[in-house]
Amino acid sequence: MQQETRTLTGNEAVALATKQLRPHVVAAYPITPQTGIIETFSEYVSNGEVDTELVLAESEHSAMSICVGAAAAGSRVATATSSQGLALMAEIVYIAAGMRLPMVMAVTNRALSGPLNIHCDHSDSMMVRDSGWIQIFCRDAQEAYDSILIATRLSEKQSVRLPAMVCYDGFFVSHNLTPVQILTDESVFSFVGPFKAGVDLLDTLHPATMGALALQNYYLEFKRAQAEAMRQALDWAPQIQEEFRLVSGRSYGMFQQYRLEDAQLVLIALGSVSRTAEVVVDRLRSAGWKVGILAPRFYRPFPRAELSSALVGKRAIAVLDRADSCGAFTGPLGLEVKSALFDHGVTVPVWNMIYGLGGRNITEQDIEGIFFQLLKIVQTGTAPPEDADYFGVREGPAEAGGSQKWVEVSTLRN
Repeated sequence: MQQETRTLTGNEAVALATKQLRPHVVAAYPITPQTGIIETFSEYVSNGEVDTELVLAESEHSAMSICVGAAAAGSRVATATSSQGLALMAEIVYIAAGMRLPMVMAVTNRALSGPLNIHCDHSDSMMVRDSGWIQIFCRDAQEAYDSILIATRLSEKQSVRLPAMVCYDGFFVSHNLTPVQILTDESVFSFVGPFKAGVDLLDTLHPATMGALALQNYYLEFKRAQAEAMRQALDWAPQIQEEFRLVSGRSYGMFQQYRLEDAQLVLIALGSVSRTAEVVVDRLRSAGWKVGILAPRFYRPFPRAELSSALVGKRAIAVLDRADSCGAFTGPLGLEVKSALFDHGVTVPVWNMIYGLGGRNITEQDIEGIFFQLLKIVQTGTAPPEDADYFGVREGPAEAGGSQKWVEVSTLRN
C-alpha cells in the first residue's frame, strides 16, 4: 500500500482528507479553532486541485442550510465548524439528520460560551449528541484524517444515510504538528467510491418531497426509521473500518484499547487525553500495575454491548468527561458508560470526573493520581461518589462551603 508521511496539523490533515473525497460542495463559515480547515481547503480549490463549489456563507446557520440543499440535490457535501458555530447550526443540524442526508462535518471541539472561551472541551459536540448525527472522536491528527474517510463511507451507506461528525480537540489536535500517513488520492477514492444519491430533488423523472410536514400520524415513524439507521451504522462501522485497514494498514474499532485486556484499573476518555494517559500506563506497568485505557471512537452510535464486554472483570474504572451534563450530576460519557454496564449486568465501581473544561490542562501527574485513587477504591472497598467530581477545580476551603475532596492530585496520591 503506497503512502506518504507528511507533517501536518490536525486541521491540515482534515482539509487534505476532504480534498481527497472530491466533494461537490463545501459550505462553511470561519471560527476558531476550525478556521485552518477551510483556509487550507480554499487553497486546494484556488489551485485547481479539487473541483468543488466552495461557498463561504454569511453564518454557520447558512452554511449548514446550504449543505442540506446541496445534499438533497444529489451532491457529496462536507463542512466544518466549532463551538458557537455548531450552536448556531443546531436548528439545521437536526433537519439534516431528520431528512437522512449524508454529509461529513469536522467539529474542532471548543468550549461553548458563556463565559467566552476559545479553547478545548467537548460541550459543543455533546450539545447535539441526540440530533441523529454519527459522532466519531479522534485522539490525534492521524485518526482525524482517517476518520473523515471512514465517516464519509459510513454516512453514505444506503442503509444508513445519516450525517456524521468527526470530532477532535481544538488546539491540542487542530494546531499541533505531527507525522500523518497519507493515502494516495486514488486509494482514497477507491475506498470511498463515487457519490450515489438516495433521493435527488433534481431528478425530474423520479419526483420526491423532502422536509414535508409530518404531524401525529407520521412523525413517530420518521424518528423510528432514523433510530434504525443509527443501529445500521453500529452494524456497518466494524466492516467499513476493516475495509479501511486493508487499504491503509491502520486498524480501528468502535473504541481503541491500550493495554486493556488484563488491566484491573481502567481509564475511559474521549479525545487526545488518552494519548497522554498511554505514557502514564506504560510507566505504571513497568512498576507492576495492571492499568489500561479504553478510548471510545464512536459516541454515536454508542457501542454499549461491546464496551460492557470489554470491561467484564475490571476492578475499578475512571471515566473522564471533558463536558458537563448540567443537572444530571454526571458527565455525558459517564452516563453512557454507567448505563451500558448496568444494562449488561457488569458490576464495577465507576468514578466519573469532569475535567479540562475551557481547555484547562491535565498532566501525566494528574492521570497518575487518578490511577492511585482507583487503587485506593479497590483496596478500601470505598464506593466512588455517586455524583461526578470536578477534577482540579478551585472550590475554596470547606468552611466556606467548598470542598477539596477527590480533586487535588496531592490528595489522590496520599
